[in-house]
Amino acid sequence: MTYELVAAHLQEIGMVSPEKAQAVLEEFADWAHDELKPYDVACALGSFGLAVLVHADDIDYLEPGYAWLLEQASAVAGGAVTVTGVRLHEGEFSGGSRDDTLEFQRNGRPVSILAEHFSDEYYDHLAACEAIAMLAPDDDPRSFRLVDFERERHGVYDSIMVLTTPEQAQALERHFGLTIR
Repeated sequence: MTYELVAAHLQEIGMVSPEKAQAVLEEFADWAHDELKPYDVACALGSFGLAVLVHADDIDYLEPGYAWLLEQASAVAGGAVTVTGVRLHEGEFSGGSRDDTLEFQRNGRPVSILAEHFSDEYYDHLAACEAIAMLAPDDDPRSFRLVDFERERHGVYDSIMVLTTPEQAQALERHFGLTIR
């Protein structure tokens, strides 16, 4: 699988326009024909503006990091959902972790998600994915779904949330060998 083939399949299933596909291929022109590993194929969905990647590596600050993730999810949803007031209310460290509460407003309505942090430098991937899933547009058959892929031993991987219809999710599985949950 290559970026060029990813672009072609995404156009075929109606997830990107020819203009968007061309823009991404121009951006990745040096690698457009290189063979992609399954994880790279999954990450390519983010390059095409279809997914949000929750970084597995360390980040500088949690609260602005969550705000950035939610801004990205809103952008993937085409701005159909607005996010404001992102706050992370920190609990006390106990037994090696801290129970926090991630709060924000989705289209003016409050949302609260529990998050467990083992460090101030790493997302709670379950909480981040749950928050992203809350940003699927209303009255739209698309929802944010977790992308899974063949993993290499000892690899560190981002969590990837793609916005798809059920039919598009099946097509992504069929064309790219991904598992969409």
